[in-house]
Amino acid sequence: MQEIQLIAIFLFVLFLLLGTGVWVGLALLGVALVGVELFTARPAGDAMITTIWSASSSWTLTALPLFIWMGEILYRTRLSEDMFRGLSPWMARLPGGLVHTNIVGCTVFAAVSGSSAATLTTVGKMSIPELRKRKYPEKMVIGTLAGAATLGLMIPPSLTLIVYGVTINESITKLFIAGIAPGLVLALLFMGYVAIHSQVSKNYKPDPEPRLSFAQKVSNSRFLFPVIVLILVVIGSMYLGFATATEAAAFGVIGSLTLAASQRSLNWKTFTESLMGATRTSAMIALILAGAAFLSLSMGFTGLPRGLADLIASLDLSRFELLMVLLVFYIVLGCFLDGISSVVLTMAVVEPMIRQAGIDVIWFGIFIVVVVEMAQITPPIGFNLFVLQGMTHHEMNFIARAAIPMFMIMLLMVFVLITVPDLATWLPENMRPGPS
Repeated sequence: MQEIQLIAIFLFVLFLLLGTGVWVGLALLGVALVGVELFTARPAGDAMITTIWSASSSWTLTALPLFIWMGEILYRTRLSEDMFRGLSPWMARLPGGLVHTNIVGCTVFAAVSGSSAATLTTVGKMSIPELRKRKYPEKMVIGTLAGAATLGLMIPPSLTLIVYGVTINESITKLFIAGIAPGLVLALLFMGYVAIHSQVSKNYKPDPEPRLSFAQKVSNSRFLFPVIVLILVVIGSMYLGFATATEAAAFGVIGSLTLAASQRSLNWKTFTESLMGATRTSAMIALILAGAAFLSLSMGFTGLPRGLADLIASLDLSRFELLMVLLVFYIVLGCFLDGISSVVLTMAVVEPMIRQAGIDVIWFGIFIVVVVEMAQITPPIGFNLFVLQGMTHHEMNFIARAAIPMFMIMLLMVFVLITVPDLATWLPENMRPGPS
């Protein structure tokens, strides 16, 4: 019962601070400060300063701002326009037509960005008006964009996987490689749904696309080739062991600057805007991670994580039952917090549980990312829903209903991961050892 009382105190202080508009990172620091003051004899100020410095000076964390900057640079290029022109000739003949450009476009941009919001905005600003012009069903356009944009959280470079890896001190490179196959499978599930829906729906009657020769398709795709090369360099250098995640991120920044310069969309204004955008995002995440590190220390002093792990163990839950409990827990938590906050807030308690249950931490990283993706399209705090509302001016209810099929597909993906764990573990287990 002591664990329940401690959890109640921590949650009360957390929601009190969040409810008054305090930033998530500062709220986490506040909860940790209360925990250290009330339940330990250690000086809270010294503990907080030491922990914040340790969390902020991690070398592994340097990959984070670099990958964010790479995405910010490409976000400000003509990539979205070129992406639609390059993909549409290949997608037009598939069952479902050009709606597949939403999914494939998000998959491509997810591999050069780590952000769901950046993926959604980049692909959506070009695909939405083009698909509307061709009379594709609005719900299908909105729903596939909302769902496919979440691939930015899984396909490397994923900001959520970086944060997860830093929080549990696990290899970022292995987590990145682990996300490739599940991300592609999820994209194929989305495309399969579009293909089936287009055949059974009576309202799916878009305007036909003109037929193009193979040479014309290749010509239209020429602007996509540099992006594909950039993706192969970033991911391939990690998988083949040539580079760490941080070094691959540096290659990505150089490549994205080169690509932007070749498109003549790189000038002093876009350079500074991308740099400041990356700085703001990185600073926000760093503050959340610092707060989470201090909260983990505070919880460790109280013995709460170990106590909860022992409590769960005493319930004699099977591995599957534990995963179902965590699935429901993270879906509910995702209704109120963004994905990164959900991960860092809970890892101090959840990590001992999964290790004690014998669950592979690399596999669990992919599991938790899929569940966090689901939270991106669930009201009231589903961030992708807000981004889409700003882009389309639809009511929130309309967007949420359009995203329900994507939510169900992600739920299916959870069970695919549980049934076939090798989907997430085979590649990282067989990758070449790289530099440390």
